[in-house]
Amino acid sequence: MCLSTAYKNEISEQTAIMNNVMTVECNENEVILTDLMGRKCTVEGSLLKASLTDGYVILKAV
Repeated sequence: MCLSTAYKNEISEQTAIMNNVMTVECNENEVILTDLMGRKCTVEGSLLKASLTDGYVILKAV
């Protein structure tokens, strides 16, 4: 199972949005993250980069 940590604009402790992300859904101007426990987080912006093998997702937040 590949779980990721989502970050806002860059990878750092201060920009972490959510841990244990299992799904990422992209709509027009928002990204919906869902973690292992089923909690959802909606971020206004778009997907910048994701590496499932390294376990990170970077969102370009507005």
